[in-house]
Amino acid sequence: MAPQTISIDYQSTRALPEPDVFIHTSHGTRIPAHAGILASVSPVLENFIDRPRKHRSFETIIQIHGVPCDAVTAFVRFLYSSRCTEEEMDKYGMHLLALSHVYMVPQLKQRCIKGLTQRLTTDNVVDVLQLARLCDAPDLHLRCMKLLANNFKAVEATEGWKFLVKHDPWLELDILRFIDEHETRKKKSRRHREEQGLYAQLSEAMECLEHICTEGCTNIGPYDAEVKRERRPCGRFATCQGLQVLIRHFATCQRRVSGGCLQCKRMWQLFRLHSYVCHQTDSCKVPFCRQFQLSMQQKTRKDDPRWKLLARKVASAKVMSSLSLPKRKRDEEMRVTINNPGIRSYKLL
Repeated sequence: MAPQTISIDYQSTRALPEPDVFIHTSHGTRIPAHAGILASVSPVLENFIDRPRKHRSFETIIQIHGVPCDAVTAFVRFLYSSRCTEEEMDKYGMHLLALSHVYMVPQLKQRCIKGLTQRLTTDNVVDVLQLARLCDAPDLHLRCMKLLANNFKAVEATEGWKFLVKHDPWLELDILRFIDEHETRKKKSRRHREEQGLYAQLSEAMECLEHICTEGCTNIGPYDAEVKRERRPCGRFATCQGLQVLIRHFATCQRRVSGGCLQCKRMWQLFRLHSYVCHQTDSCKVPFCRQFQLSMQQKTRKDDPRWKLLARKVASAKVMSSLSLPKRKRDEEMRVTINNPGIRSYKLL
């Protein structure tokens, strides 16, 4: 039975000559085309058209089998117009990706990768993943792996996954390994965010401590600070009120000397951390800053490396926080400190 010739809309703005190439599909149809246009878009088709043939005939025939006839029609139409409709992508996206890879049409390949990425579901992800591996589409492959990792329970119940388990155990192993690594990365990322959040809080506490001991706020401030009769709660730092309560407790606690007060130990640690991040020893008004720094110069304690590491991370968090702020707000947060160190350099108002 002779192949049935179908006419297609090339969607070309140019006047086209008579077709000199016929593309035969697996459903017994043939699509007329033009050798010059096919060769200019696809190097594979160009090689096929230019290669010598044993039996010369009046027409050139290109066989494209294994995909639906309508998918081949959409493929040929793209070669002429560089356009692919959403409906064609919905129906033949995977077929078009395979054709674009085999015939080396990069523009169509990128269009298919984007379209299939947008259409990924738990039902089709296994099939798309296998095709992405065959068609050398790493971006699409990674998106499939991430969807698998995030929705593995749902994917595990699909027919595609069951087929893969039976026929491709190596790919199954790769997927399970990726899921395990993905979970490990998520845990590390979560732990890193929590640590960065803690360092950011400590950085804010250091700034708040300087603010209280240098400028004074609400209930506590240096002796030379002007006392305002009406003081509103501090709006600059979320930790300001709590830190003021801690300082008041530290200044009046009777158990501090014996070392039995947990709140005083916490305040002492904040003072010590400040001394590691402070670069204005002679002018700093935060209590014990100079004493701690002199002590560090005279003798080295076993826990000094840990404190120095913590100070570096807190300073780094401060830099990252300041970089995330607008320039105007960064300028507003700059302070000028004055001399008067020691625990008695501030008062309870």
